[in-house]
Order: sequence, then structure tokens, then C-alpha cells
Amino acid sequence: MSSLLYGVVLVAGGYADLAGLGDTRLVPFAGGLAVLVLLDVVERRRFRTAAGDRAGEPARTPAAAAVALLAARLALFAVVAAADGSGLSRVLFLLVPFTAYVAFGRAAALALGAGCAGLLVAAFTLTEPGWYRSAEPVSDLLMFGVGLVLTIAMAAAVVDERRGRARLRAYAAQVAELSTAAERNRLARDIHDGLGHHLTAVSVLLEKAAAFHDRDPAVVRQAVDDAHRASRRALDDVRRSVRALRADAAPFRLSAALGDLVRAAGDGRPAITLECAGDETGYGAEALIALYRAAQEGITNARRHAGAHRIRVSVHCDASSARLVVADDGRGFPPERAGFGLRGMRERIALAGGTVDVDSGPARGTRLTVTIPHG
Repeated sequence: MSSLLYGVVLVAGGYADLAGLGDTRLVPFAGGLAVLVLLDVVERRRFRTAAGDRAGEPARTPAAAAVALLAARLALFAVVAAADGSGLSRVLFLLVPFTAYVAFGRAAALALGAGCAGLLVAAFTLTEPGWYRSAEPVSDLLMFGVGLVLTIAMAAAVVDERRGRARLRAYAAQVAELSTAAERNRLARDIHDGLGHHLTAVSVLLEKAAAFHDRDPAVVRQAVDDAHRASRRALDDVRRSVRALRADAAPFRLSAALGDLVRAAGDGRPAITLECAGDETGYGAEALIALYRAAQEGITNARRHAGAHRIRVSVHCDASSARLVVADDGRGFPPERAGFGLRGMRERIALAGGTVDVDSGPARGTRLTVTIPHG
């Protein structure tokens, strides 16, 4: 805005001198305008540098430098106005409250605006006695007042826009931070619920092989073979998880995934039965994957910690909700001893809008119930 105003003043002053409408002293007039343009260039560069150094905050010129720049501009405005034969240069003083508003706030802008109006009145009083009875100077003063109001309003809009952009940058940084934290938590749950399940199976099978090492070589070989298969399934699960991140991933089917999960457990101890009922097609992938991970966690806990003989997995999807139950006849546990797996499961199910209920106690097994409402 200021550069455009300087150009208009330069044209008006030069035209007044060439047309004989006023005596414009070109050297101080043009030189003052050139220095003003140079000051603007320097300040813009400082602003861009400060904006880059202060990510998320509105860049501000230091107070001492802002005062020095404002004083320099005021002096140059006076020089240009004194050398201008057209009288239009008085409009440059409107830039004083604009700059003051941006640098120091509304109070400073109003005070300096009133001071500039006072200077204009003083100049009229010194150069044109009885000016208040002449239409032209009174009109000039009124137009200056209107311009002053518009300038302060424009400065307020500029400051609000800068603050708005700063807030948006801050919000964007917060969103990025929260998104990163949420993604870390999601990956932690996926690793625990997916890869952790398979590694638990491998650990159980290797413990079985070690226990039968000197008693039944056939059982040892079978356990080692099963451990190899479990490790391959772990690798397959990791690959499926990576493919699931792709936009063109195939739709997730809960019944098929649970069938694979139960078959992968084999015919050993504990025995696992699966029952699927209802129509899962009306549920989103997030809800179905959350139910699958909950089933994985329930089976893993029953195999690893419960000492169960039987595990029953059932899932039922209807028009109101999808309900998963994982029940075992193991030793149970006090609910206050829930570990990271159950905490991660509750987080995952809560993100899908569902609830988790654990009914367990010593010597009466564990019943895990997960419910996710439709939609």
C-alpha cells in the first residue's frame, strides 16, 4: 500500500511542478520518496526473516527498531511534504498511525493519528491565517480525518489477519503433534495385538518343545514345525498390515480373518471354537478390525496366562451392533491386574465407538465382551 501511495505522490508533485501549479523542489522531494521505498524494502526483509525464525508466531520488529523506523518515516514525510508543490504529500502522514498500529497497537495509532491531525491544523494556522473560514483547508482536514479512520480500520484488519494466520499455524502444529501421537499409539496397538499374538504362539510352542525334549521327540518336532508356521503367519500378518495402509487394499472380512486365526491355532491345547452369525457388511473396516484385534488379544491372553482348556469365540452382527465374546475356562485374574494389551484394546474399541467388558475372577475363567454399535 505504501509503495503505491509514494508513486501517486511522486506523480502529483512532478505534475504540479511541470504544469506550474506549485513549486516542487525535486531533489528533496524525489530523494525523500526513494529513501521511504528503501525503508519499506528493508522492513519487509526483516519481517520475512523474523517470520521464518518464529514459526507459529506473528513476526514483530523489535520495539527500539520500530520506534527508529517510525521516527525516520515521520521526518521523511515532513521533508517530502515541505518540498511538494501539489500539497498531496500530506496524505503520507496517514501511514504513521497505520505503522504504529501494526508495531505498537491501537492506543499508539490513535495517539499518533491525533498528533498528525494536530500537525496539519498547526501547518494551516501558520501558512493560512483564518483557514477555518475557507472551504478548501477545512475540506482537506475533513478528508484527512476520514482517511485516518479508514487507515486505522485497515491496520486493525491487517493485524487481525496476521494473528489469525499465527493461530492457524499453531493449530496446525498441534494437530500434527496429536496426529503423530495417535499414529504412534495405533502402531503400538497393532504391534502388540498382531505381531505380539503370533510371537506368543511361537513362545508357547517352543516352551512345549523344551518341556518334551527328553521324553517325546515326535511332540518336539511337531511343536517346532508349528512354531515355524506361526512365525510365517506373523510375517504374513505384517505384510497384510502394510497392504492395509494402501488405498487399494481389499475389503476386510471379519469372519474370514477369525477363521484363519482359529485355524492357525491348530488342534492343540487349548481347543478353540468359533461361531459367526449375522451380516458384517454394514460395518466399516475400522470397527471390524477392532473386533478382530480384540479377539486376537483375548485368545493370546487365554493361551499365555489363563491355563485354559477351551476357548470359545463368538461374533454376532445385526442392525444395531456387532458383539464379540471370547470366553475361556482358565484360572481368571483380578480386573485391576489388566495389562497393556487390555488397555490398548479399550483404546482401540473406544475409537470405534464401542465398549469393552471383562468378567473374570480366580478359578472361574474370563469372559471378554466387546460391543460396537452400528454406524
